[in-house]
Amino acid sequence: MSAAERVTAPVLAPGDDELDGSLRPRRLEDFVGQERIKEQLTISLEAAKARGEALDHVLLAGPPGLGKTSLAFIVREELGVGIRCVAGPALERKGDMAAILTSLEPHDVLFVDEIHRLNRAVEEILYPALEDFRLDIIVGQGPAARTLTLDLPAFTLVGATTRTGLLTTPLRDRFGITYRLDLYTGEELARIVRRSARILGVEIADEAADEIARRARGTPRVANRILRRVRDVAEVRYDGAVTIDVAREALALLEVDNQGLERIDRDLLGAIVHKFDGGPVGLSTLAVTLGEEQDTIEDVYEPYLLQLGLIQRTPRGRVVTKLGRKHAGASPPADESLF
Repeated sequence: MSAAERVTAPVLAPGDDELDGSLRPRRLEDFVGQERIKEQLTISLEAAKARGEALDHVLLAGPPGLGKTSLAFIVREELGVGIRCVAGPALERKGDMAAILTSLEPHDVLFVDEIHRLNRAVEEILYPALEDFRLDIIVGQGPAARTLTLDLPAFTLVGATTRTGLLTTPLRDRFGITYRLDLYTGEELARIVRRSARILGVEIADEAADEIARRARGTPRVANRILRRVRDVAEVRYDGAVTIDVAREALALLEVDNQGLERIDRDLLGAIVHKFDGGPVGLSTLAVTLGEEQDTIEDVYEPYLLQLGLIQRTPRGRVVTKLGRKHAGASPPADESLF
């Protein structure tokens, strides 16, 4: 989807294929989990519609795959307006943002994914647009320069970020509604798996849905990804129905263990335990050992290991905990007081 395209019917988010889009809930009532956010958002939506106003600007924060994009499209659906979508890094020039803002219709939703990666010059254009619904354009240069002000229709900016701390204070303060999405429970993920299976036309046993949910790292996107791969195994090797045995066979084929760790996660854990005696070991050393970028290890692999309590970040480097050693099949350290 181009940055300036206006969507007036259910559509896919940028970068998603048709299948991903079909699994996205369209209404708040279909959105599983995040009950606190749903309740608050319902009130805000109803109030905005009753007053005939644009919804206040919304910031959605949280790890990848928890439903930030889905919520943005649900806001659009509930309000019955158009939506424009763009990724923050794609907006490189002020003119790009100006073109999008001037093409908005009243009460439209502008969804900016990874908003913390907006160019600072582009971000500054947003300040008056968000607060006063106006666009300030500087025409000319030097002493002859003058400011041209364009009025904008009232719109709603929905920003999604995985790194709230990287947002500048002036931008963050202009969001009237801020929601932090939490990881999902196993029960919620099982409901999502069963719902997705119905949409995909896959027969799945409750025990199989529970097993997939248990290994989905608290993330619907991971649960749906695993479900699709389990479906492949069920269709190729069996009659298409997903039983608990089929699910376990497929998960073993995917190298997803009973705690949701994938091969690279176990490689990282094993490298600290077996090559560096449990740590501490520096991030740069780990990156060279695994052949990965430091940012990838820090942002993609480590968070889940930290959530499970398998590793710790210390001033001296990464250290494997007793739980981590047990998971890696290693004996406890000689001095357990360090852990």
